[in-house]
Amino acid sequence: MKRRVFLQQASMASAAVFAQPYLIPFKPSKYKTVLIGSGWWGLNILREGIRTGQIEVAALCDVDDNQLTKCKAEVDKLTNDRPKTYNDFRECIQKEKPDIVINATPDHWHALIAIEAMKNGAHVFLEKPISHTVKEGTAIEKAARDNQRVCIVDFHRRYSPHNVSAQEFLKSGKAGKIYKVKAFVHYNQGLGKKEEEMAPPKGLDWNFWCGPAPLVNYNPGIHPRGFRHYMQFANGNLGDWGPHWFDQILWWTDEIMPKKIYSAEKSDIRLSLANAPEEQTVVYEFESFILSWEHTLLSNHPERQGENVGVYFYGSEGVLHLGWLKGWTFYPNDTKKEILREAAQLNDPDQQNISLVWKDFLECIPTGKNPHADISHGRHATNMALLGNLSAKLGRSIEWNHEKDLIVNDKEANRGLEREYRAPWKYPG
Repeated sequence: MKRRVFLQQASMASAAVFAQPYLIPFKPSKYKTVLIGSGWWGLNILREGIRTGQIEVAALCDVDDNQLTKCKAEVDKLTNDRPKTYNDFRECIQKEKPDIVINATPDHWHALIAIEAMKNGAHVFLEKPISHTVKEGTAIEKAARDNQRVCIVDFHRRYSPHNVSAQEFLKSGKAGKIYKVKAFVHYNQGLGKKEEEMAPPKGLDWNFWCGPAPLVNYNPGIHPRGFRHYMQFANGNLGDWGPHWFDQILWWTDEIMPKKIYSAEKSDIRLSLANAPEEQTVVYEFESFILSWEHTLLSNHPERQGENVGVYFYGSEGVLHLGWLKGWTFYPNDTKKEILREAAQLNDPDQQNISLVWKDFLECIPTGKNPHADISHGRHATNMALLGNLSAKLGRSIEWNHEKDLIVNDKEANRGLEREYRAPWKYPG
């Protein structure tokens, strides 16, 4: 098949399958919206929401007044809503009674804020990974169902045109039978330097920022943008990038979750105080294929051609690389056949498609339908990352039972599915 004909057919098929998020016109109603977590990514999400013309920005909330001030100045340029500001998410939700809560906080805050919002009647736009521990994710999904709220996850790659057409290509069988999948993220951040612990900057409530997590000494490597490398608050590169790529894999396969997981990692190479793994490999055993994850913070692997992030789908007819900035490429096993490519269509800033997530979210609120990036998809993809880290911590393989939401015959491992919260915060569920 000629490349142009194939791409036309793929685009038409994709449009038919995913017409609902893209083609149904919006209703003119405005939703009272608050942003909790006013950093750079939270502002990215809110900016796209403002552009829909369907939300009223009622409030911004953050425990760091420095971030809050910057965010409000930017929002005031984008809208005439003039939102109020809060430091405590509970007060913000109780006083504003929002229709929508955007939860763009660090990972360790996702569960408590999302659940509080949905119990108070709000629909939630939730940043990934959805939780810091497995049982938090279970509690978030339960809250969404019990309160009949839409909880959408910021899996903007589920909506990006080249990701949609890559899924159609794989599911059509054009890559043949897929027997192996490899997800990877390779960055060169070097050996770094040891951060200096110091008093928190004025305007930052560091005790509140740490919240249910352990209270550690402040250093500028943690906040405002380095928290993902500290396992007290996040889950490293596996927890950051992993859910995006695992979601793409779970979207393709009919299997909900892997049966067995084994991971090995190194977290003592860099000079930083950060304790997330710099090098990590995870093997996930599914019924019909093997998935491997690989990440490094020490090299972008210049010896390899192509993007340094993405997923390889190895099929009997060839290999499809699904990437980010460069779209996707299919390399046929038969070298006489043409290599197929589709470029990415991404929006600035930060090369994402958050606007398409908003379209789906706003359509689902009045209809009550589950979105394409529903909380269930977020939980499954997040759990894969969390279970990979748990295996590495235990130093052994684990066997996962998705139906029972537990690890088989391993009491110690099951204790790692949740963690003790620091008082006065209480673990959900």
